[in-house]
Amino acid sequence: MAWFGVLAALVGASAVIFAAYQRDIRAARGRIATGSKVVSTACGPIEYGEAGEGAPVLAIHGAGGGFDQGLEVFRGLSSRGFRVIAPSRFGYLRTPLRPDASAAAQADAHACLLDALGVRTAAVVGASAGGPSTMQLCLRHPERCSAMVLLVPLAYGPRQTAEQKRPSPVVGRILDATPKSDFVFWAMEKFGREKMIQTILATPIEDFNQATPRDQESVLQMLQHVLPISPRAQGLRNDSAVAARLPRYELEQLRVPTLTVSAENDRYGTFAGARYTAEHIPGAHFLGYKRGGHLLVGHQQEISVELETFLRAHSAQPDDR
Repeated sequence: MAWFGVLAALVGASAVIFAAYQRDIRAARGRIATGSKVVSTACGPIEYGEAGEGAPVLAIHGAGGGFDQGLEVFRGLSSRGFRVIAPSRFGYLRTPLRPDASAAAQADAHACLLDALGVRTAAVVGASAGGPSTMQLCLRHPERCSAMVLLVPLAYGPRQTAEQKRPSPVVGRILDATPKSDFVFWAMEKFGREKMIQTILATPIEDFNQATPRDQESVLQMLQHVLPISPRAQGLRNDSAVAARLPRYELEQLRVPTLTVSAENDRYGTFAGARYTAEHIPGAHFLGYKRGGHLLVGHQQEISVELETFLRAHSAQPDDR
């Protein structure tokens, strides 16, 4: 009857695991159910959240995000005299994926959101996969952008090959599997956390282990808040398609004050593209680090100061709307 005991133990463990999953997924769904609105625009419905008062900052989230990631990443700005406006990009949460979901079309949608909110000019901050539409917004609608910040951006680099732009086989398998199941992502986050930090968050585990407890908690929160992943699946797939055919933009035509930031050991390889972008935008400034990975672990305080100083120098004031 030993097998019966083993079976009973497995059933019991499964019940505990599933109960924990149900608890976490309910909390995750509750978190994205509040704090945002869907506004009708000339470019279709767009979900957005906002926080703070003052100079407007359009916060463009990265892969796996949504309005919630934008508000979370730039929470510091909303408490320091900035009005953070954080849309969900195409295919994320309650913003539908359009037939044309290119970076250019997404940039036009950013402008449409500003129109709908009555904001004439804003500073634009794009993180990771939010980089292409951020650059396109400032190229296509320069009068709407008082400044541009690109954090670990998905950006063209002259030495990148098609092979380098594709995710590693491990990342590829994770990206294929996790959007199909909230449970799969939850289980991988719970039981394969180190692998997820190194792949999904593209941050060397050494940087995470050497970080302060506060910074470690920030990293884990970023990973946890990808849940629920299923309503972000279309956006993730679209970001992969945009990355696979990313062209060189006409950087020399940009006349927007620009700051780009990256780390050499970002496992998504954004360093070369961020530096190249800054080198070809007139007057742009590049802030580079040796370590920190895609989440720039250990540098958040310094970057926060640099970002706030830059935005205060170049942001549109509320009465400019």
